[in-house]
Parts: sequence; C-alpha cells; structure tokens
Amino acid sequence: MRILVTGTAGFIGAALAERLLARGDEVLGIDNHNDYYDPALKEARLARFANHAGYAHRRADLADAAAVNDAFARFEPQRVVNLAAQAGVRYSLQNPQAYVQSNLVGFGNILEACRHGGVGHLVYASSSSVYGDNRKLPFAVEDAVDHPVSLYAATKKANELMAHSYSHLYSLPTTGLRFFTVYGPWGRPDMSPMLFADRISRGEAIDVFNFGNHSRDFTYVDDIVEGVIRTLDHPATPDPAYDAKSPNPGTSNAPYRVYNIGNDQPVQLLRFIELLEQHLGRTVEKNLLPMQPGDVPDTWADVSALRRDVGYAPDTSIEEGVARFVAWYRDYFKR
Repeated sequence: MRILVTGTAGFIGAALAERLLARGDEVLGIDNHNDYYDPALKEARLARFANHAGYAHRRADLADAAAVNDAFARFEPQRVVNLAAQAGVRYSLQNPQAYVQSNLVGFGNILEACRHGGVGHLVYASSSSVYGDNRKLPFAVEDAVDHPVSLYAATKKANELMAHSYSHLYSLPTTGLRFFTVYGPWGRPDMSPMLFADRISRGEAIDVFNFGNHSRDFTYVDDIVEGVIRTLDHPATPDPAYDAKSPNPGTSNAPYRVYNIGNDQPVQLLRFIELLEQHLGRTVEKNLLPMQPGDVPDTWADVSALRRDVGYAPDTSIEEGVARFVAWYRDYFKR
C-alpha cells in the first residue's frame, strides 16, 4: 500500500517506517525536524531507511495546510498514520502555543487532507495522558477522560473528538491509539529512560519525582510498532452493538475506534532505574522530590480491546527491553 506517515524523524515514526518498508509498502514521510530536542538524533534515525527505494521524505510542518495538501495530492496515500505532534507534558507548561499549532491546527489539516483524499484509514497517536488524575486502574477506554491535567493531554483528547466528527460526518475510518510510556533504542532524549541513562552513565544524581512512588506501563517500541501495523491493517468500522443511550467512548455508530496500546504490566519507576543501573554498571544517588505539575502518579493500560480486535500481544519483558535500550545507548553515545 501507499502509506503516509507523519513524524518519521521521530522515535516511533522512524521505527514504523522501517517496518512498513520491510514488508513492501511504499512510504511517504513528513517531518518538520524541529529542535525540541537534538535534530542530529532525528537525522540519524532517518539515515537508517532514507535511501530505501520505497521511501520518500518531505520536510514540512503539519500546520502548513498548503504543504500537507500538496503532499497528499502528489502521493495519493491509501492509508495515513499521524504520529507527528508536539510531545511532552512538562514542555506544554512552557510553550503552550507549540501544542496548539502542531496538535490542533496540524491535526485538523491532516483530517481535511484525509477527507478530500479519500483515505481508507487514518490511525493517529493519542496518549495515556488523557486519563489525567484517574485513580481507577487499569485505565480502560470506557473510562471518562474529561479532566486532563496538562495542555498536552487536552490536545490529545481534542484529537479524539476531532477524529470522531470526521468519522461521523464524512465516514472517514479513524483509529486513535493511546500510547503508554514507549521506550527503547532511538528513544526521545526528553523522556525519563534517556535522561536517567545520561545521568547514571556520568555518575550524577537523578531526580525522582513523587518520591519514587510512580509506576508506569513501560512499553517496548517494537511491541508498539507491531500494534500500530495491526491496527492500520484493520480499518475502523461502525460498532453494530453501539447504544446511543449508553455510549461506549471507545466505539461509535461511525467508523471510529480508540484503543489503549501498552504493555499491560506497570513497573515501579525505581525498578526501572535499578535495571538501568544494573546494565550501565553504576549506582547513583536519587533525589526524591514531590510530583511535578501536570504529571500523574500511575499508568496502566487495559489492552483487552486491542487484543480482541487485532490480536495485539506485547511480549517484551522490562528486563529484556531495558537491556536492549542500554546496549543501543552505549553504542550510539559511545559511553
């Protein structure tokens, strides 16, 4: 198929593009290569597949409607995966306008292009952040997500609402995936695995928020990509059991779905740090601090719907995943 993927210089986007190319799909990648974190890492990710015969790349911002429309008109994608976004909970407190432009204006442009381009299925990145301060665990797609605690989370919830309106009005099949703490080789430098690895490798103390009481549903990137591809290959359809008197937030009488995509096995943050220390061969001091604004204490994905509908089955243990991440980290950064 011809598949347009946004955010192909990003962590998950690059891994997805590689897998799609390996199975024979033709891929057009779009990324604006911004400097939210080191652009050199983005270029290094792209270099793994940029010269593949089935790959073409555009440097463009999703907020530029003309650029998005031109890419769609020339490539004529059959399916689209939208992974480009301004990420990060804490940065949304510093630069909220970046989230409005990328996650709202940019996503609106993607929806319009899919509508007019006759795209057969749009899969897009949502986030576990939409659950806010929800204390019911595990998080299920049937749970209310009306109380975001960061602007980033609010934009992701807005994406789900925007997608539903296009599924309802224009019969555009859309599927939102709520990602849970993705980690692994080529990961983002602003996320805790890389931040902790940097400090541990240098023997520096690390800040551990919520006094070390966090737990996260850490999900290895290969498992995430497998789930994205399985979802992409199963376009959303109207739910025949949908009841408008008792609506299920994860389905609709329109071709619309929302799923959690995680490991379904939360891990204490201190255990994750312990594994990093083990594989990096160094123990460091831990500064136990209060929880940060916009953060949540625990995440845990109920992935039963994704298992049922597409056969999603994450199988990378935290021990194996951290070992692979550290091996890549030491090789890439020569530490």
